[in-house]
Amino acid sequence: MTDKLSQLKTMTDVVADTGDIEAIRRFTPLDATTNPSLLLKAAALPHYQTLLQSAKARAALEGGSRDEQLAACCDYFAVAVGKEILTIVPGRVSTEVDARLSFDSNATKSRARRLIALYEEAGIAKDRILIKVASTWEGIRAAQQLEQEGIQCNLTLLFGFEQAQACADAGVFLISPFVGRILDWHKANRELFINSGKDDPGVQSVERIYNYYKQHGYDTVVMGASFRNVGEIEALAGCDRLTISPALLEELANDTEELPRQLSPAGASSADPKNALNESNFRLGINEDAMATEKLAEGIRNFIADQKRLENLIESL
Repeated sequence: MTDKLSQLKTMTDVVADTGDIEAIRRFTPLDATTNPSLLLKAAALPHYQTLLQSAKARAALEGGSRDEQLAACCDYFAVAVGKEILTIVPGRVSTEVDARLSFDSNATKSRARRLIALYEEAGIAKDRILIKVASTWEGIRAAQQLEQEGIQCNLTLLFGFEQAQACADAGVFLISPFVGRILDWHKANRELFINSGKDDPGVQSVERIYNYYKQHGYDTVVMGASFRNVGEIEALAGCDRLTISPALLEELANDTEELPRQLSPAGASSADPKNALNESNFRLGINEDAMATEKLAEGIRNFIADQKRLENLIESL
């Protein structure tokens, strides 16, 4: 029997949830995802010091205010990391828009276009890039416009079903529902012991979204993210894509037990009717879901905090 990682790759596109070049090279994923937290970790590695210094020097040459230079430097660094990742993965890399723009559609679109322009300047075609945007109402509207311009998007920090509905109706390329963070909330707030696998509320959330998309013919890719254990991954085997940390990729690679397929388009069945949401219904639905409301807000805050830490690191160089 082959290892579980190899088995998983036969039914699901495996994506590396890391900016660590050596980990990506070792596990040979199709794609890779980055975010402010992962870029902060990458910036602390010796391998990336030259890229970070070059990004800072370029931003300084272009001038502007302190905040403008820091924003430019972070974008240059993100693109430089993404470019290096793309020398290894055959598919795409996801690069995230500054989370401080999560409630500003126009600013999100402008930053996304700038990131794509930087990649194209570096010789990377936009069809190898996914722009990551938070799944706020404003982020989804920005992504809808970007998709119409040929800039494909990865809608992240997705916790509630209404977010998934709105993303599909907007025609976004891919969504990243956060499995582990949903489990974290339920453990903290429901005082329940939840076994990994089918009983996991994060797993159940992705199953519901996957079945809804397949039942109603949406093309949007479902990519489970933010896993806490391999049981969650195994319970979603067959999902369109799964983005997995190096530690959990390692566990899968070292396990030679059989990995049964759990999700498939042919087996999809949804009790949720197809329902296009307007802004009021979207906001009301999220407000009614305490977990989605709290985890979305927390996720944006955490990404902003790591963005600021990265900027502080840059200033200290």
